[in-house]
Order: sequence, then structure tokens, then C-alpha cells
Amino acid sequence: MGHINNNNGGETAVYNYVKRILKDIPGQTGFYYKRLDGSEIVAFNEDRIFYAASLIKIPILIEAFNRVRLGEMDFDKKYEVRNSDKVPSCGALAYMHDGLEVTLRDLCVLMIIHSDNTAANMLIRILGMGRINQTLIDREMYMTRLNRLLFDEEASAQGLENTVVLNELASLFEEMHNGRLISRKASIEMLDIFKLQHLNSKIPRLLPKGISIAHKTGEDQGITHDIGIVYARKPFLIGFLSNNTDVVAMENAISEISRFAYKRNCF
Repeated sequence: MGHINNNNGGETAVYNYVKRILKDIPGQTGFYYKRLDGSEIVAFNEDRIFYAASLIKIPILIEAFNRVRLGEMDFDKKYEVRNSDKVPSCGALAYMHDGLEVTLRDLCVLMIIHSDNTAANMLIRILGMGRINQTLIDREMYMTRLNRLLFDEEASAQGLENTVVLNELASLFEEMHNGRLISRKASIEMLDIFKLQHLNSKIPRLLPKGISIAHKTGEDQGITHDIGIVYARKPFLIGFLSNNTDVVAMENAISEISRFAYKRNCF
């Protein structure tokens, strides 16, 4: 399972529970847990590079808000969805009529709450891959990287893959929570989008209904991820990455560990 970093210096309840649940999960796994008051952190493989799947949509969203803040773009500007934009799997835009007009904000919301791949690729083209990556570099994030469009089989065959690192993604959510990502207004608006997430079969699955959770998932063959903030009585950040894994077993583990963490923070 890998080394677990624990800021309390001993084997806490979270440390022991995570170690027991994840020890038999195949493939590469990463875990990050932090009470947002800073009183407890447990993490392992938090600086390991993983294939991103749909978690790469997080930096795309951040760049959209960055460009609006700079005055270079407008959330109300409309873009036409063309047949050539459409890619399979998650989302709704691939099934809509050619020529549909959607706003920049629509694309951002659909990309996150339904993990819409067509919306993501449109945003990559609108924002520019280089600018998205430069904003990551400006924030001293050197391993989370957008290297290709989604469903670009030619680029994938050449070995180009999008990558993420847990501690970098976790820092983005923590900065949003503290109102310091882009701006306080942008931080609040981005978290509000993540709270609308419709893909809730992992972190939220075993938590009480009505709990606010700002999170993003990622899925692909042998890959399942989820990361975000759970607004328990004591809010906490929790994240899971996995490559080459048993997806069903890992997703069950994500739900079980998230429930354990929630119970630990609801009193």
C-alpha cells in the first residue's frame, strides 16, 4: 500500500482503518485526508503521479475562472456545439443537436457536475492547453498536467496522458475553502459548482442524505478517483486515486473510508 504520512506521529484511528481497508486493493492507490482546521492529516502516495481521467477537469475549471477574472473572457459568451466537438461517454452535449449554443458558464457546470467530456474538450480549445498548464505552473504545481484532449486516441497511442497528483489537487480544494483560489468570489462559485455533483457513488454513497459535498470524480478502465470536501460538523478534505485497480473493490473502499471519516468529524 505504500508509506503513510501521519502528522500526529502515531497510528491514529484513521491511519489504522485506511491501512486495513486498502491493504488488499490491487494496483496503485493514493489517499489524502485532512481536517480543514489542520488538526489531523493522513496521506500516502500523495506525491505520486496518477493517470488523471476526469480529474483533469479541475484545472480546466480553474483556468476558466482565472480568465474571467483577468477580463479576457465572459461567462455569458455563447459557443456553438458542433458535431466535430462531440465525444462519447459522460455528459449530455454529445446527444444534443448540432448548432446548440451554450455559455462558457454552461460548459464549466456541465463539465463538473455531469463530467461532460464534450464540454471539457470545448473548454480546452477555448482556453488553450498551454494557458491551462501555465496557470498550474504559476501555482507551483509541476506534476498535474493536461497533455491531450479527452478521447484523443492518437495522442494516447503516442504516450501522452493527462496526470494528477493528490497533494496538488488537495491544495486546490483547500485554497478554495479558504477563499484564496483566484479570488474569494471565484472560490465560492467553484465550490458551489462542485457541490452540484451528480456522480455520487463513491465518497457520498454511504454518507447521510443532505450532507454538502464539493467533489469531483474520475473513471476509466482500471481507474477510479474521487476528491473533495465533506462539510461535516468539522469539515474535512478527502481524496482517493487509483490506477490499474479493481474498480468495484476500490469504490467500495472509498465509500467505507469516507463514512468512517465522516463519523469521526460529525461530533
